[in-house]
Amino acid sequence: MAEPTLFDRILNGTLPSHKVAEGELWYAFLDIFPRREGHTLVIPKQSVRHLSELSESMRNALFIGVVKVQEILSKYFETDDFTVCIHDGPLAGQEVPHVHVHVLPRLPSDGGKTLQAMWPQAQPMGGDVDHGQLGQLAAALRGE
Repeated sequence: MAEPTLFDRILNGTLPSHKVAEGELWYAFLDIFPRREGHTLVIPKQSVRHLSELSESMRNALFIGVVKVQEILSKYFETDDFTVCIHDGPLAGQEVPHVHVHVLPRLPSDGGKTLQAMWPQAQPMGGDVDHGQLGQLAAALRGE
């Protein structure tokens, strides 16, 4: 049997957490190393590493939890804007091998960082678009 993950230990009560909300199939709690105040993690109660390993009903429940957390954070922080992100596997930056969704309330005062800020060395957004290359990749992804 695999060693319980940090999130498994939170779910089974052997590690403390600061609950924001909970559903039958998901649990939401404050990140202990928040990127900003209110940074919340929403996890499925099923312990899997990749989103694709969750059943359709579990994925649906997880995102119901994300929306519930957004509603809670929206009222408290008086915002309708959020950064919502999933690191799906270790190469994507996942630090705990258990699916989790980051929900961060965004405010005018927080600097409004974008996806581009995660990859500052990537080509800047804007300018000419290579629709030919994008079309070829899209066709290949569809198996055409």
